Amino acid sequence: MDVKIVIFDWDGTLVDSVEHIADSLHQAATDLGYPALERDAYRDIIGLGMVEALERLYPGISHEEMTTIREGYGNYFFSKVTTPQNIFEGMADVVADLRGAGRGCSVATGKSRRGLELALVSSGLGVHFDITRCADETRSKPDPRMLEEILQFYGVEPSEAVMIGDTRYDLEMAQRIGMPSIGVEWGVHKRDVLEDYAPHAIVDSVPDLRSVLGL
Repeated sequence: MDVKIVIFDWDGTLVDSVEHIADSLHQAATDLGYPALERDAYRDIIGLGMVEALERLYPGISHEEMTTIREGYGNYFFSKVTTPQNIFEGMADVVADLRGAGRGCSVATGKSRRGLELALVSSGLGVHFDITRCADETRSKPDPRMLEEILQFYGVEPSEAVMIGDTRYDLEMAQRIGMPSIGVEWGVHKRDVLEDYAPHAIVDSVPDLRSVLGL
């Protein structure tokens, strides 16, 4: 792909954190007496902002209950620090090689700003990204606002960038503004879901991703 800017999702795309997120949501909700949901229910909302995720998991949840669950989730989630070992094998090299080739790299994530800032530092990936956008400072995926803000930062058109993500929310977000996307199958959603959003490519390995990106 001949694009100037590569935008990455974080959880499930760069970092192997999907199961930890699901575990943390399960523990925080059940601690407060909410019913345990099927594992796939917790996984399926990964990529959304926390408010949108909880509204989908527990329709009708009150603001007070949501605040309590979010606090519990944070306690569980931040008990484990993101390290370089949590990065999917080969993905740190992908980001570094893109920068070495003169392409801009950025992050669009459903994480909170607090969560992403901690992870950027502890993972060692933060030095590679020009700009990052989080769900709690703009609109949650699949609204394309965070992509629009990234494009504005670089001064480029949607066709000059690509969104790489593991969920339907990533790919729908890109589709809504005419940005090419690449779906990766090592996170939340598989090919049968990702292909509904007309991605440029769907890959199931890092070498395949490198090939699509021309690395």
